[in-house]
Amino acid sequence: MTRLSVNINKIATIRNARGGNTPNVCKVALDCERFGAEGITVHPRPDERHIRYQDVRDLESLVITEFNIEGYPTRDFIDLVVKAKPAQVTLVPDPPEALTSNAGWDTVKNRDILVEIIKEFKAAGIRTSIFVDTDLANIEGAVATGTDRIELYTEPYATNYPKNKEEAIRPFVIAAKKAHELGLEINAGHDLSLENLKYFNDNIPNLTEVSIGHALISDSLYYGLENTIQMYLRCLK
Repeated sequence: MTRLSVNINKIATIRNARGGNTPNVCKVALDCERFGAEGITVHPRPDERHIRYQDVRDLESLVITEFNIEGYPTRDFIDLVVKAKPAQVTLVPDPPEALTSNAGWDTVKNRDILVEIIKEFKAAGIRTSIFVDTDLANIEGAVATGTDRIELYTEPYATNYPKNKEEAIRPFVIAAKKAHELGLEINAGHDLSLENLKYFNDNIPNLTEVSIGHALISDSLYYGLENTIQMYLRCLK
């Protein structure tokens, strides 16, 4: 079964809106695990507008499932991850001012940079994943970086799913098959939801893990966090 990693950035956004420590990010992470999540994802940004660097330090010793830290590889981010030693680091190409991740890496253009960064993470014993789109050239280029996994950027799928789900999924099926042929493990994330997740999971071969935050946390306002996590897990069976 595809593993579910819950991105808790939005919990930190709510906390930061009022200051203090409500809701408690660490408690929510532990609750997500208790409710069935198989991983916790955080994405600290330089301005700390949601997850803070201190949150990462607090969570590193608490998360008992799979801890995944994603972000743009500034020197501060690299140092934070190497010290925290999560199970996985996911590299995304969004610059510090980006509202959210909105593209995959150009792995051909950025090959040399990614090679050096990934080498550093692997030396620390951290599994690596890089955010990519469905362009086969970028998937082939990912192999040359030395990464263990790719994470398919699924916003285009989510956007096009209501219009024509067969057309929306097609490039992702092709990309996943190519990645598997090249020996890459496959993650996916961005705008996956209760509406579109099951179809994606049913049609993408060799999908290892999905990381979901915004939709899942939003759904939990209506259904409750425990029930929502179980609903997402059922989509992955």
